[in-house]
Amino acid sequence: MTDPSARAPAGAPTLLDTQAALEPLVERLDAAPLVALDTEFLRESTYFAKLCLLQVGMSDEVACIDPLAGLDLASFWSVVLRERPLMLMHAARQDLELIRQHTGALPESLFDTQVAAALLGHPAQIGYAGLVERLLGVLLDKSHARTDWSRRPLAPAKLAYAADDVRYLPELHARLAEALEAQGRTAWAEEDCGALLAPALYENPPETAWQRVKGLRRLQGRAREAARALAAWREVTAEQLDRPRRWVLSDELLLALADAQPRDRAALEAVRGLPGGLIRRRGDALLEVLAAVPETPPTETDPAPLTDAEKKCLARLGTLTRECAAELGIEAEVLATRAELTAAVRGTPEGRPFTGWRGTLIGPRLLSAL
Repeated sequence: MTDPSARAPAGAPTLLDTQAALEPLVERLDAAPLVALDTEFLRESTYFAKLCLLQVGMSDEVACIDPLAGLDLASFWSVVLRERPLMLMHAARQDLELIRQHTGALPESLFDTQVAAALLGHPAQIGYAGLVERLLGVLLDKSHARTDWSRRPLAPAKLAYAADDVRYLPELHARLAEALEAQGRTAWAEEDCGALLAPALYENPPETAWQRVKGLRRLQGRAREAARALAAWREVTAEQLDRPRRWVLSDELLLALADAQPRDRAALEAVRGLPGGLIRRRGDALLEVLAAVPETPPTETDPAPLTDAEKKCLARLGTLTRECAAELGIEAEVLATRAELTAAVRGTPEGRPFTGWRGTLIGPRLLSAL
């Protein structure tokens, strides 16, 4: 394997923590054809991710920006969120969520090296270090993976580790873009990367918060409706307080409250495991939420298990997907997931397997099998 330092741009990574140091970098970014970007963040004790470090790379330069130093990043974001320079990222979804949270916007262009690699036959969820090793023969240091990036000062070794997350993105982009072009798959990558820039992906409306509650589906009737209402309340409260959902109300306690459906303070205090502090601080709010749940909520039934005929159909779709993927030299999940195929069997053939380049390649086969 190649020593990482042997291929790195000259000079140690620089931590930019003053406005005077940041502005010249922004000018260079403005003139660059592409920009590599990564973030380091913490969210263990907050609802919103706390941006702790920004790593930026160009073909001949790598720098780290300290967002905790009170910098005005408006000029930086105005440059990197434009259509040009082309933004390079790896497994971009969490970083894009963070960018939207901090700026209210998303980039106008994106080349996600994980997405591109999957379209060329690499594992669908290949990590950055794994891809760098495969394509560039560079073995990256992983010893600082659990660093607390909010602590200062950051040791040079940690800055070097962070800088490596963007250092090789321009070369990965060049290799992957060339291979995509050679195989006629450039448009595939543009479509899949573009799909990551849909704002709806990064929204958490309270009315859908129940979908993240583990075990909710075991409840029925008013108890299930109560759990949905509590989940929506928890989402709003956690966002307002900027605290993790589980700190406001754990899934276990949420389900216990939905099961018990207390109507007054005494009944609330009788719910097993409910902390006294929570009752004192939010007891009235919890009772108000539960009181607003309809006595006879709309009847809702979970999807029935697949019939034998539907299971056979799903198996046929899975076989077709694997066969098509093998012809293309990619993993089957890149074409269609089991959930997408199951939805098609249940009568809703829509989404990725039936639109865009997938709709052209595999959509007709799936529809004929249905």
